[in-house]
Amino acid sequence: MLTLETPIEDVPKIGAAYQKKLKKLKIKTVQDLLLYFPQRYDDFSNIVPISAAKQGQVVCVQGRIVAVEASKSFRKWMDIISITIEDETGTINATWFNQPYLVQSLKEDDMVCLAGKVGLNQDGLFLNSPAHERLGEFAENEDLVHTGRIVPVYAETKGLTSRWLRYVIKPLLIQFHEVMPESLPQEILEKHKFLPTNEALWQAHFPDSFESADAAKARFSFEELLIIQLSVLKERAKLLQRQAPPCKLDEKLMQDFVASLPFTLTDSQRASAFQILKDMEKTAPMSRLLEGDVGSGKTVVAAMAALSAVKNGYQTAFMAPTEILAKQHVKSLQKLLEKFNVRIGLLTSKERFLQGKEVTKKEFITQLKEGNIDLVIGTHAIISKGIEFNNLALVVLDEQHRFGVNQRMALVQDKKTVPHLLSMTATPIPRTLALTIYGDLDLSLIKEMPKDRKPIKTIIVEPNDRQVAYDFIKKEVKEGKGVFVVCPKIENANLKMQNDSPKFKMDNLVGIQNYMPFAFNEIKSVTEEYEKLSKDVFPDFNVTMMHGRMKTAEKEKIMVDFKNGEIDILISTSVVEVGVDVPRATVMMIEGAERFGLAQLHQFRGRVGRSNMQSYCFLFTTSPDQLNRKRLKALVESSNGFELAQKDLEIRGPGQLYGTDQWGLPDMAMEGLSNIFLVEKTRAAAKEILEKDLSLKEYPLLKERVSRLKTRVHFE
Repeated sequence: MLTLETPIEDVPKIGAAYQKKLKKLKIKTVQDLLLYFPQRYDDFSNIVPISAAKQGQVVCVQGRIVAVEASKSFRKWMDIISITIEDETGTINATWFNQPYLVQSLKEDDMVCLAGKVGLNQDGLFLNSPAHERLGEFAENEDLVHTGRIVPVYAETKGLTSRWLRYVIKPLLIQFHEVMPESLPQEILEKHKFLPTNEALWQAHFPDSFESADAAKARFSFEELLIIQLSVLKERAKLLQRQAPPCKLDEKLMQDFVASLPFTLTDSQRASAFQILKDMEKTAPMSRLLEGDVGSGKTVVAAMAALSAVKNGYQTAFMAPTEILAKQHVKSLQKLLEKFNVRIGLLTSKERFLQGKEVTKKEFITQLKEGNIDLVIGTHAIISKGIEFNNLALVVLDEQHRFGVNQRMALVQDKKTVPHLLSMTATPIPRTLALTIYGDLDLSLIKEMPKDRKPIKTIIVEPNDRQVAYDFIKKEVKEGKGVFVVCPKIENANLKMQNDSPKFKMDNLVGIQNYMPFAFNEIKSVTEEYEKLSKDVFPDFNVTMMHGRMKTAEKEKIMVDFKNGEIDILISTSVVEVGVDVPRATVMMIEGAERFGLAQLHQFRGRVGRSNMQSYCFLFTTSPDQLNRKRLKALVESSNGFELAQKDLEIRGPGQLYGTDQWGLPDMAMEGLSNIFLVEKTRAAAKEILEKDLSLKEYPLLKERVSRLKTRVHFE
């Protein structure tokens, strides 16, 4: 007997091949299948007489099949199936291509319902590849499924069609929609006037109207976001029950630090620093995300937090994603803190330095454990086995904001206290996403750039304008300025086009989108671009190549040479995206700009404009795709990263922007992220529930859903 927890392997009509495809969509049980909601709907609800069908319209007609014909196309490689149907008002033809099996399912004298767009050929009006359905096909329920109604269209994978999904889901809905358990508490259903789950489930798949579909979608979007909010807020509440080392704010010390800086802090930096320093005074662990554009001065704010921890007698761990960035932070923080007697150490998987001197791993571990290192800067090596702090009070994470509770606990092992957490990111996050995915973190925003910085001029460069851009770059280099060139890949894949082969698969060209075969060679690789620019375009300048396959020492030497002016033009992959600081660089030239995400392009752009000189970002593109054009135009029009992130959310939607695979979030939740009112509503509801019952003991179904979510979604 089937239940909601029955594995799909045991469901009739789902063979081994389909089981495999469903599991790709993370559908493992009957319940998973019922909660796999449509992406959109086709409106085939208006059934009209055949005589009322007009060219160009999408219509739904019913009639008796009076003729069936199977043939081959002129070159005899494509099957063509044609039928003629009639009703009391007239006849119309329908044609399908490459679906020879239809001869077996569509027979003369069958009554059918067809839905599709009306075309015109030499024989008159016809329906081109319409949705079709034999009347009375479903014995369990005479309602139409694929035509004659608002028809659900699902996200598909190869070999798994919406038609097949409707065919499987409809009987299961009939059997189970009344027994689907209600997750939402009754008070929430009443307060927000939501449909109960059994009714919402039916209306989500086979709605009576678009209003009913919207009501079902609103209910399930709320439910999915509520589960996420409960998860992050529950974790936060648990963490707040732990003790953290209180770090008293020494105002005189902070005034001295600010006075020692060779620049003036922005108002945003001052406000963010104050929020962080006040949080660190508490015995409850701080969990804060510091957001600010590239070059906005987050490191200075982090230095103030670290200094406060150190002068309160505690240690600070500062973790960066790469060795290059970790070493850059060492140089920056040594300079910022040199007047305050802070003992700084560098720890990576390969190197250990203490106060600028190389030491053995054993010596470093001993000094750290005894409390003789105040500030440790490093990579993930900081949380490796054998590393133990004496009295850690603050963890600072750069561009690793989902490094979470478990890793933070690993830093303090079995100690009674947990450190304060300051996470920093230069990737601006729309408020809706931040309140949801990062709901366990408080937000501090640095919205201003240092006052001496000029806005970077961003220009889309068409193929015909390439030489003009090259000439401008030559002028900049002659003035002693540096140029970045970023390319999408390292080497030419030497792809052979087989346009004449029917077996040629676009899937083989992983990651190449929005390009016709003739344009594939337009995609620049680092090695190709290096050959071209160094020999043909800029033969008089020092052009160097850098990519992620190089050894760290080699990349570091290149960056030092570039910074010092020994390299004029640096051609690189996205390895320059994070943590490269070259004030003399004034031009960022991006090849195949449409192949990068907006956030990534904004990061690239932030590699220049790090001095008082005017800087430029050239977006080279050959793509005619309108969505790509819209995205690039958004970059041109937005210098503020937060505004840009919001535009990207609006253009692509959160599902594409962040990727459902990246988070493991259900589609309904990803869609809900674009609605700030819904996000705030679910957050308020989650707080209300947890204030009454932190363990969710009174809400067993919610508790189970939260528990299941943790195994699917990586919030850390």
